[in-house]
Amino acid sequence: MQRAFNHSMNHGTRSAGTAPLRRPGAVGVGTASVRGLGQVTHVLCRDRENARLHEYERSVKAAFDAIVPTLKRISAIQHEEGFEAQAQEIARRTLGFELPVDILADAWVEQLDMRRLFAWCVFATYRQFCDEFFTTDPLSVEGEGEFEAFLQSCGFHTLDISPCADGRLAHVIRYVLRLPHRAVRRKSYAGAMFDIEDSIQKWVETEMLRFREGRPNTADAPTRYLKLVVYHYSSVDPGHQGCAAHGSDDMRAATAGLNKLLDFQRAIENSFCCGASIDLLMIGVDTDTDAVRVHVPDADGAIDLERFVDTLSVFEFTARQQAAQAVRTIGDSVREVSPNVAPGMARLIERLIENNLSQIAYVRSYHGRHYDDIGHAERFIGAGVGFEEIQLRNLMYFAYLDTVEEATQDLDVGIRIFSGLNVSHSLPVPVIVRFDYHGQVPGARERAIEHCRRVTGALQTRYADLAGRGLLHVLQVVRDCNADAPIEVLACTVKADSTAGVH
Repeated sequence: MQRAFNHSMNHGTRSAGTAPLRRPGAVGVGTASVRGLGQVTHVLCRDRENARLHEYERSVKAAFDAIVPTLKRISAIQHEEGFEAQAQEIARRTLGFELPVDILADAWVEQLDMRRLFAWCVFATYRQFCDEFFTTDPLSVEGEGEFEAFLQSCGFHTLDISPCADGRLAHVIRYVLRLPHRAVRRKSYAGAMFDIEDSIQKWVETEMLRFREGRPNTADAPTRYLKLVVYHYSSVDPGHQGCAAHGSDDMRAATAGLNKLLDFQRAIENSFCCGASIDLLMIGVDTDTDAVRVHVPDADGAIDLERFVDTLSVFEFTARQQAAQAVRTIGDSVREVSPNVAPGMARLIERLIENNLSQIAYVRSYHGRHYDDIGHAERFIGAGVGFEEIQLRNLMYFAYLDTVEEATQDLDVGIRIFSGLNVSHSLPVPVIVRFDYHGQVPGARERAIEHCRRVTGALQTRYADLAGRGLLHVLQVVRDCNADAPIEVLACTVKADSTAGVH
């Protein structure tokens, strides 16, 4: 069994259930082989869900990817008779919205301001994407309430996930792990270095709701708070396309994530009485294939970074088994790595592994052996609090923050990424500053608006050189997260009276 699940990483020098973190070279293709870009099957793969998720991803990214070709067409005709009318017709037909009239009207005086137009188009496309997400619920999960019951049956009342802010992990909830995105907490940080004080605050809030309101269950229920860190690595180019915050060093990324988890656990135990504690879990994601490494805790909840289940190996080994046998094989793989793992934790991990097999098949069916964009290809930076709708890979780089000062590392990593993606091609960095608020709280909307203004000013100060050259543009939005409402656009640096056009 050991050989079946760790063959791609085990060189025969380690004990059963162990494997080095570094996987040399590209991932091989075994029994469930890729036939061009045709359908890749697996006995546990949810093919219809894969098709639905792919159509959604394709349509959203196609909308963003249409921006540059459209603007090139418009740029080519900027000195022709009737330019403004032609430009608006092209924009309506290919992008679904009109361009700012004042930018087009100034084209006859000097060159068309393509930087402002580009930023405007990114922001307007984002607005369309958000409106669709909150009105049509494209990523809904059938039987979403079942997951909460399942989670509690495993011994957990909350699943709090902190992935790296890298855009290649933005889809980790709904795609990679196939979880209902509303049923878990997600907050991303550069290098998965989550804020311990923020997590303590969320733990306190969760326990208070259990005590006062019995949500999601009562305080005397034998369940615990589960904190999960998701780090990432690259199998195709491990030395360059791993986690930028950790220098593309897999072991460094995993070690830092584990240390954060342990610090959080100790903070809870040292701050609260009556045996207060949390459970811990770590998962590594190969951003090239979306396969994962699940570091299975032992009976005491301890995590060994050298011991994990590799879902790519599970996928290969189980591809031609019968469904019931494949499910048993998954259970065997978990207990092989950690024979005394708690039964509830084992059941949850088995579910995550089975879910991930569908994502491995998804990548192989629609992208081949691995994604073409193994590096960064995000379309914009999101800064602030919110962004529930971002569940797609390489769409947005996350920077969760209340102030720019507390998230300088996250923002600097994002700006560095976009300096290569955009600035090197004379395109601006589009930043969406957003703060979701609870509408039932008096003054919450006003405070969210003030947060947007303050963060925007701080961004323009910290990155003054980019802003001064028209290479940084900001869209400010807020959203009442209790009203299930769409976003509300406040302002945009592309033009002072821009809110109407972004709609």
